[in-house]
Amino acid sequence: MEKVRTSKVGHFLNKIAVENESGLTNAQLMLFNHDLKPVEPERRQWGAWNFVCFWIADSFNINTWMISSSMIVAGLSWWQSWICVWIGYAIAACFVCSTGHIGATYHISFPVVARSSFGIWGALWPIFNRAAMACIWYGVQSWIGGHCVYLMIRAIWNNWRPDNIHNGIPASGTNTVMFVSFLFFWAGSLPAIWFPVEKIRHLFTVKAYFVPIAGLAFFIWAVVRAKGFGPIVHQGSTAHGSDLGWQMVKGIMSSIANFATLIVNDPDFARFAHKPRDALWSQLITIPVGFAVTSFIGIIVGSSSTVIFGGEPIWNPLDLLEQFLQEGGSGQRFGVFIIAAAFTLAQLGTNIAANSVSAGTDMTALLPRYLNIRRGGYICALVGLVICPWKLLKSSNSFLTYLSSYSVFLSSIAGVIVCDYYVVRKGYLEVKNLYSGNKTDPYYFSYGVHWRGYAAYFAGILINVVGFAGAVGRKVPAGATYIYNLNFFGGFIVASVTYWLLCKFFPVPACKKKWLEVGDEIRNMSVAYSQDSDEDDYDEESSVILHPIFQSYHLYCASSLKGGS
Repeated sequence: MEKVRTSKVGHFLNKIAVENESGLTNAQLMLFNHDLKPVEPERRQWGAWNFVCFWIADSFNINTWMISSSMIVAGLSWWQSWICVWIGYAIAACFVCSTGHIGATYHISFPVVARSSFGIWGALWPIFNRAAMACIWYGVQSWIGGHCVYLMIRAIWNNWRPDNIHNGIPASGTNTVMFVSFLFFWAGSLPAIWFPVEKIRHLFTVKAYFVPIAGLAFFIWAVVRAKGFGPIVHQGSTAHGSDLGWQMVKGIMSSIANFATLIVNDPDFARFAHKPRDALWSQLITIPVGFAVTSFIGIIVGSSSTVIFGGEPIWNPLDLLEQFLQEGGSGQRFGVFIIAAAFTLAQLGTNIAANSVSAGTDMTALLPRYLNIRRGGYICALVGLVICPWKLLKSSNSFLTYLSSYSVFLSSIAGVIVCDYYVVRKGYLEVKNLYSGNKTDPYYFSYGVHWRGYAAYFAGILINVVGFAGAVGRKVPAGATYIYNLNFFGGFIVASVTYWLLCKFFPVPACKKKWLEVGDEIRNMSVAYSQDSDEDDYDEESSVILHPIFQSYHLYCASSLKGGS
């Protein structure tokens, strides 16, 4: 081992290792670094308004714009689909706040939160699960962002079209115009990954002002051109009876599924909150309002397109903008450029929030000795490029359905984490032990894996796995399809109840009988074991700087225990 450390390989590894606290064991070097530690008070820079801007910015993207269109195509009227959006995103906001509160209270990220419910090493699988999906989604969202860049360039130079520029990569599955546009977006996103998470809030503030104004301008432009809201607002639903009910249920669940990844990783952002309440009402209100307004604009603009261009409604806003470009005229081109620029910024913000930061945080937990959020974000961007997202979208019509259906796996993870924190542990976490590799510590469980958490996780998946197969094209029984229509609820509830029952019959350590949250009392933390003690023991007061009142209480309890022993 010593030879490896003194070799050129060992020297190189030491060179690329991230800065870390001294005195850590090898196990701790795989569990801790600066980006994984609880956020210090000076880095808790997200106020309530920053969370409002974050969600206003995130609500305006291509997926949200089109979310109601699938419901209308399925047979709902516009107002029925809009009700589904309100209900779905209101429920999603509750889930987001439930996981975000953990991060805002203890100032820890999703990978660290997962250790209390899945085990110190068992948490690696849910973390890898989330990181892999974030990388794939980064590539897909970047490809959509490249389409926005294509419209911007074409608004300036109309010859920038696939039918006008020679395709130098005919065997690639795409063409030169779209690939270069994609590369422009991909390369332009790289500087945003550089900034720390506590500073990236400024990007969402800019986006929250510029993008909704451009969206409103698009809305007014389409309504004026159509001389009204179009025929969609006057047509009723084509679905009736139980079919109507199930279509509304599916509409609600599709809105929640659109949030599945953000529900799991909200602690990654909420941990930077000034106070826990800054991440509560701001998210609980802004999420349903912001996403419902964006969906309404998408409905009206899509409805107006049938009057402007005739035929079927154009639900994809980028296709509609391209239709405006084909009409020609400097005014049209200027309007398309501004709106396409807004969509480009929208895609950038969404990709950073939902994908690069999440992937970076997760990769930090997978290899904390050598990765931080910044390095993980750039790895995510690289993976998003090399997976050739245009091939994924072109080769399988069910690819996006598969990605959206993946919420059944994330719902099980969320169910275990929420039940563990709110029901089993009553809000109590021993934060330092979340970074400990000692076998005797409460989150090590068996070989570092919490079997109760995994049993509940698989139970939540099993309830939906047959219906999931049906969603991606397999023939399955009707009953499985009905269960799958409630996929997020099914996975979340089954995983939560299973976890609670297992912990009831097989109790876990580090729990409280009454509600007790102590996370916000932590001011700074060192996880290194005391130099004068065994690795199995540590002095909590020497490693955590506490609020004076809580410190007095802690010392009183310690002295009482010693006196009674």
